[in-house]
Amino acid sequence: MGIDVPWPRPGTLRTSLALAGAGFRRWATYRQAMLAGAFTNTIFGFLRCSVMLAVAGGAGGVAAGYRGPQLVTYVWVGQGLLAVVQLWGWTELADRVRTGDVQCDLLRPIHPVLTYLTADLGRAAFAMCTRFAAPLVVGALAFQLYVPHRLTTYPLALVSVLAATVVSFGVRYLVNLSAFWLLDIRGVLVAWLLCANVLTGLYFPLAFLPGWVQPILWYGTPFPSILQAPVDVLVERGSEAHQLSILAVQLGWAAAVLALAVLVQRRAERRLVVQGG
Repeated sequence: MGIDVPWPRPGTLRTSLALAGAGFRRWATYRQAMLAGAFTNTIFGFLRCSVMLAVAGGAGGVAAGYRGPQLVTYVWVGQGLLAVVQLWGWTELADRVRTGDVQCDLLRPIHPVLTYLTADLGRAAFAMCTRFAAPLVVGALAFQLYVPHRLTTYPLALVSVLAATVVSFGVRYLVNLSAFWLLDIRGVLVAWLLCANVLTGLYFPLAFLPGWVQPILWYGTPFPSILQAPVDVLVERGSEAHQLSILAVQLGWAAAVLALAVLVQRRAERRLVVQGG
């Protein structure tokens, strides 16, 4: 049985762009929450940066292949990306399943996966302009950041951030789809948060882990593609070919989680019909 991936057709492209714009404007209304989040991420950036520099100092200036400025950039870019990929918490779809409002989503002419994805990309674009930029500017003023030496790094990093956002959305969407079977997804959400905090590279670079663990995480799970990958591309860890290989893994995971989301969505709709929805 094939999977009908809902890529935007010419007739729905304008609607998808409108949904992305609506997602941008929606999150732009939460100015106080944006400022509070940026402030919190900045404070934690100072704490994490101090720890990383202490680790690099204790290791002779290079820790797991990262030099001091690379670790500083790793921390501050990671703090900014937290809001862009929305690593923590998203229960909008699960709440609509619990209240029954999800039936309105199913009646729309655009597939629910595409509807929520485009709105999420609009939210991510707003986060790039605010929650990503603010900690990075503060970090650049307080520390010496690593500046990419290759011009190709900048477009590769932008594509990597976009792919990371799509991978994160796909996994978060799957977590929310579990509401069709569980109704209360708090257990699944806690499991996702525990894995995301450790396995995406938020707490420390995954290169700090034993060598045999790293390929299992990179190729066997989507977590490194959400946070570790765009940071590694930006700090030019390895050659340009290595950057392209990281991007290829991210794009593969983005396609896989979206296809899986469409498949699970189809099963969830059948379950809703069985339950009389």
